[in-house]
Amino acid sequence: MLQNNNLNIAIKNITVKSQIFTLTNQRAVFWKKEKALILSDLHIGKTAHFRKNGIALANHIMKNDLERLSFLIEYFQPEKFIVVGDLLHAGDNSDVDAFCSWRNQYPDLHFYLVKGNHDRLSTALEKKLCLTFSTDSLTVDGFTFVHDFDETLSEFQITGHIHPGIILNSAVKKIRLPCFVQTNNQLLLPAFSEFTGLDTKNIPKGGKFFVFTDSEIHEY
Repeated sequence: MLQNNNLNIAIKNITVKSQIFTLTNQRAVFWKKEKALILSDLHIGKTAHFRKNGIALANHIMKNDLERLSFLIEYFQPEKFIVVGDLLHAGDNSDVDAFCSWRNQYPDLHFYLVKGNHDRLSTALEKKLCLTFSTDSLTVDGFTFVHDFDETLSEFQITGHIHPGIILNSAVKKIRLPCFVQTNNQLLLPAFSEFTGLDTKNIPKGGKFFVFTDSEIHEY
């Protein structure tokens, strides 16, 4: 486990179709062969959207998400950055400006967006985000990246959207924790932003659960 200020990174390697994917307790995956950092559901602009509608939220929520993302980039040194949907939450706002300033720190990092249900992009907004490109689905070396699982596809899918979590029973209370879920045809990613809920009911059945905390990651 690596520690950097208030951040710890714990990793768990899994093999999918002979490829190594490194799961982290910081809500992202690194694909070794493609040198790609993969994550889903950042929901950039959610806090600004709430503030605009009269709900006072601290702006450190997105700042913390971007600090974790910088930490992962420094740790893995990726060449590609793949967001599997819901990069944005509610179009263009002040949080998007802050994200673009952060993005400009990494001009050599190829940035791919697989669009999710919240990613309503105008031509101007897509240019502002400095995307390498955006698409509804992306297939790389037999793996298909799509925001929500598509039963019509035959390829192994890497997805987001659900914000998966599980409930663990302790001696004192039930604990809800985020997780990755791996099945025979899917790797479901947790929401990268910590300002999201957890869905413990609609996750895939019969899979392996990789549950994580601030300091650990465990398989169930």
